Amino acid sequence: MDSGMRVITNPTVSVRLSSTISSFEVNKRYNRGITIADFKGKLEMVMGTPASCMELQLFSPTDKFIQKLDDNEALLGSYPVDDDCKIHVIDRSGAQIGEFSDLSKVEKFEIPDEVYEKRTDSVRSFMKKQRVGRFNEEETAKKEVELAAREAEEESAAAEIAVGNRCQVKVVGLPTKIGTVMYVGTVDFKPGHWVGVKYDEPLGKHDGSVKDKRYFECENKYGAFVKPLSVTVGDFPEEDYGLDEM
Repeated sequence: MDSGMRVITNPTVSVRLSSTISSFEVNKRYNRGITIADFKGKLEMVMGTPASCMELQLFSPTDKFIQKLDDNEALLGSYPVDDDCKIHVIDRSGAQIGEFSDLSKVEKFEIPDEVYEKRTDSVRSFMKKQRVGRFNEEETAKKEVELAAREAEEESAAAEIAVGNRCQVKVVGLPTKIGTVMYVGTVDFKPGHWVGVKYDEPLGKHDGSVKDKRYFECENKYGAFVKPLSVTVGDFPEEDYGLDEM
């Protein structure tokens, strides 16, 4: 026999961590050479339970209970901890599940807007100094001009479209669709001018109503609203898909 044979054990182990105060599992890798006391100290940063209030239970990769890790002086590797085992942390501090993840229970600091406006160390103050976003008056004015020009172009295009027109709809990133114009004008759900189209195929989003308001009638999934510049009116006959063929 070969007397030089050795068994090599990985010095680290990957485990699943769960807790009585959280509904989530976390995967972490630890050194088998640390004591259970040191291991609890590391778990405190991950699980939120004070090390002194922890009770640790070891489960197999199939979640079968094996034993408690209750000797603080023992090494983690002295227990039968293998990759994908689960170590469950029982919190004895009195904390409840969700206590550290439910933001509604967190006391929020609020500051009046007029007080915040006077602060020199705030994000708003920084944005003003750097002329960023809405505090860049030149850029904001430019965008407003571009938006107004776009809306005027949309309104002009809408004036050339009439209910009953056959049309082709081309939207960037979507397939070309054919249908009939059912509505032209403004809507309640978004600003600007819109065209309501009943497609020849069920490639739409609704039945002509949006947010409980009806703009036109059509079957469900045949209706859609698009911007006037995406619509071309013309002689677009309805295609025969052979539905009557045997």
